[in-house]
Amino acid sequence: MDHIDNANQAILRLTEALNKIDGAYYFCAKHMGVKENTLALLFALDDGKAHSQTQISREWLIPKTTVNTVVKELAGEGYIKLVGTEHSREKNIILTDRGRAFADEIMKEIKQAERQALEQTLSCYSPEFIDAIELFASRLRDAFVQRQLL
Repeated sequence: MDHIDNANQAILRLTEALNKIDGAYYFCAKHMGVKENTLALLFALDDGKAHSQTQISREWLIPKTTVNTVVKELAGEGYIKLVGTEHSREKNIILTDRGRAFADEIMKEIKQAERQALEQTLSCYSPEFIDAIELFASRLRDAFVQRQLL
């Protein structure tokens, strides 16, 4: 029974920490004057590569209809454009120059805060903690899919 209690306590602590991270990004987005899912899309496009709506939906676990809504909004404002691909009918999303400037302005302070938090964390823990979180996220998603919860 003690092992189960320890596991439950660990999951509770991890879930609370992850929710605090999600909440921090939510309030940060609100403070910056954008929707949380708009911020997520800007993060997804921040690598400078083209991404399809399906890819962003799958990788970021954002409903495709939500991604589509945000894409329409940002395209209407001239921040992104949709470009065709050779191997698919689905178009890829890329930031326009105006969109890159918008994303940089929105994310400048966020990135500085993230770097600060990461440096402080790395002063206490090895970089492998990121690998552990990624592994947990992947395994949790797989377990949810296996149990038909996603």
